[in-house]
Amino acid sequence: MPTFTTAVKDIVRAIPKGAVVTYGEVAAVAGNPKAARAVANIMAHNYDPDVPCHRVIRTDGGLGGYSRGGVARKCAILLSEGASI
Repeated sequence: MPTFTTAVKDIVRAIPKGAVVTYGEVAAVAGNPKAARAVANIMAHNYDPDVPCHRVIRTDGGLGGYSRGGVARKCAILLSEGASI
């Protein structure tokens, strides 16, 4: 059985370009719908380029943080991928 962190990263790897998913949605799919903050923490410490953490956003539609260049960079990447944000 994978750890919660491994499950979260696997779920995020599967988010296609141009799509966004909330921290809460990732948490629910990973098996713990109350762990949105844990998902945000995992993404904040993710430096694996194969895990597109920029595609995970806040439930209120806000972008949240981005450890690889800040919110402006996250926004630019999402727009370049065709995401509606």
